[in-house]
Amino acid sequence: MEYINYVIIGILIYIIGSRFMPANGIRNISTLELKSELKDKNKLFIDVRTPGEYKRTHIKEFKNIPLNLLAQKAEKELPKDKEIIVICQSGMRSVQASKILKKFGYTKVTNVKGGMNAWSL
Repeated sequence: MEYINYVIIGILIYIIGSRFMPANGIRNISTLELKSELKDKNKLFIDVRTPGEYKRTHIKEFKNIPLNLLAQKAEKELPKDKEIIVICQSGMRSVQASKILKKFGYTKVTNVKGGMNAWSL
């Protein structure tokens, strides 16, 4: 009986943890690395925070597409031939957004670790 409890706990930890772990094929960069990539016109920069969060503070190169709208807007608004760099407040929603983009067939997806919390000019 005790063995079953450990198995159930292990499965739950895996399921919860996998939501926040980067998926295969998703590049992760620091905010320091991001600064050198902001000038690249061949990349798209997407901020998946809420409009209120984005309005308070954002990086001018980033377009706001909230996470809850990303799936429906991705195919219409985001070309698949450009690298997409995703940011949020802490890095958790951008990991989820990166996984959504990969699921929709985007092959060049980059997550900004630490998000806006790690950003400083």
